[in-house]
Amino acid sequence: MIAVILAGGTGSRMQSSLPKQFLPLGDGLTVLEHSVEAFAQNAHVEEICLVVHPDWMDYARKLQGIATLGQRLSMVAGGKERWESSTNAIRHYVGHADDRTVLLIHDAARPFVCQRIIDDIHAAMEAPDGPHYDAVAVGVPSTDTVWQIDPDAMTVSQIPVRATMWRAQTPQAFRFGTLREAYRQALLDPAFTATDDCGVLMRYSPSTPIHIVPGDEANKKITFQSDIQ
Repeated sequence: MIAVILAGGTGSRMQSSLPKQFLPLGDGLTVLEHSVEAFAQNAHVEEICLVVHPDWMDYARKLQGIATLGQRLSMVAGGKERWESSTNAIRHYVGHADDRTVLLIHDAARPFVCQRIIDDIHAAMEAPDGPHYDAVAVGVPSTDTVWQIDPDAMTVSQIPVRATMWRAQTPQAFRFGTLREAYRQALLDPAFTATDDCGVLMRYSPSTPIHIVPGDEANKKITFQSDIQ
């Protein structure tokens, strides 16, 4: 498997001159280094590709936890939007990865992903006795009631059944050929918009089931200053 870690752009800041993925956690290592380390130590991950905003690529290369990876690491320039970063990573692997290669796409702002999650994804896609899904997502059941609202009137328009509501996490995993074809279709659509890669697959490859493996509440996304304290 190949871990593609989306390191974000220049706008993700929290009262700091640094984007949040470069902020240190309690042990002095950055958010990005922790995210990379989780995949680097997993036996199923063969290599790691960082997708980093062009302005911060040199900075990322000099981080101790990045520099020590050597040939296991490649780096690709990110785009303004998440989907642009994903397409840049896909283009990077054209000609180098076959259609059955598994890409794990992970948000660098989730530095606490555990080995069990990565192992469960591998079991769902690669284990000899597994069902071998082409797409796997990670999520946790919602413990709160979720409201769908009318944003213009600011009124509740629908209350989905809570038992069917899960909160998405990353990594999301895809066969390279499956994700590449979904993005090829998406980029032909002048109305294309997306917030994550599963959304692209659901819209442009609706016949491909997306299997769910349980996430972990500790696999939180760094959003506020309190998340890194």
